[in-house]
Amino acid sequence: MAISLRCFSLCSFTIFLLILIVSVKASTTQKNDEVVQSRKLVTQELQSLKNSSMVESLDDNNDEDTWNNEHAVENPEEIASMVDMNIRNHTERRKLGYFSCGTGNPIDDCWRCDRRWHLRRKHLANCAIGFGRNAVGGRDGKYYVVNNPRDDDPVNPRPGTLRHAVIQDRPLWIVFKRDMVITLKQELLMNSFKTIDARGVNVHIAYGACITIQFVTNVIIHGLHIHDCKPTGNAMVRSSPSHYGWRTMADGDAISIFGSSHIWIDHNSLSNCADGLVDAIMGSTALTISNNYFTHHNEVILLGHSDSYTRDKQMQVTIAYNHFGEGLIQRMPRHGYFHVVNNDYTHWEMYAIGGSANPTINSQGNRYLAPVNPFAKEVTKRVDTDTVQELQVPHVAALEFL
Repeated sequence: MAISLRCFSLCSFTIFLLILIVSVKASTTQKNDEVVQSRKLVTQELQSLKNSSMVESLDDNNDEDTWNNEHAVENPEEIASMVDMNIRNHTERRKLGYFSCGTGNPIDDCWRCDRRWHLRRKHLANCAIGFGRNAVGGRDGKYYVVNNPRDDDPVNPRPGTLRHAVIQDRPLWIVFKRDMVITLKQELLMNSFKTIDARGVNVHIAYGACITIQFVTNVIIHGLHIHDCKPTGNAMVRSSPSHYGWRTMADGDAISIFGSSHIWIDHNSLSNCADGLVDAIMGSTALTISNNYFTHHNEVILLGHSDSYTRDKQMQVTIAYNHFGEGLIQRMPRHGYFHVVNNDYTHWEMYAIGGSANPTINSQGNRYLAPVNPFAKEVTKRVDTDTVQELQVPHVAALEFL
């Protein structure tokens, strides 16, 4: 009898545990499904803007008083102060010498100090600073290994190609199996919650179309060589598993950011493209452009659609630890707040930092090495335009020289 009672108690306890485990698993699954569904709704809402009528409405309803970008912070000076404090802390740690692996660069120190970073790649998503610090990319998704450099069909991309990876609806952390040169037939349309991580391999996107980040959110692009991009278009291109459409001519930018938010462009080399190297326009905000190497180009970075497009007043961009090298002519923020910190400017052909339409440029700790040309010694350029009757001087706050 005692044995029967003991068996009954044991069976009851086992059944209780099974019910508890099933309940917890069901709850977790439901929560994960809700997160995935929420991301899908965000992605669908953003992608619904990709038709031409919505783009036209953005141009028509260009009133910053009646439109507010939810991704822009109310006080950008606070974010700039956070970046400054972060840099100072890492600079102090560097003084520890043998006891610190730090370089003083908080982005690099965040992941390079881990000798096994290649086993914990997604930790990179915690390393951004500035306005794009919340870009998680594909951190919460699976890994996707690109093993095929071809781009035969922009409408029906093959599995294993970069295009097939970036259009998926789910978060993905995209890595590469080997070194490769990818020549894109048409612009590469990114979907939300994606990381392109080329650390450890040598990946070039060159001699064709390049990258477009249009009406999406949470994208990280790290470690690519992007160069010799050409205008493409007037063709069908897929932007998601369920949608493809007609694309008009693209300008040939290396990276074009259009109406997007929470974007981090880090540790890429960019040069010699048909139009801009990095263009951020049409209300894009919450961007960080860091540790990139820019060379041999005219219109290097364009930040703002036009002087008359006042929605870009809520554009907020951190530009940090970049090297602006030889053969660069001009770069131009129009509206918004730009924290330009610890960049290296050398051998420019017109000016180092320019502005129009009265942007706020908070310049700190940058190094300027002017070219030999006596007519190209200008560090800051105030640009008059057709839409501005009087010369409007950009607000340059805290301009510091090392």
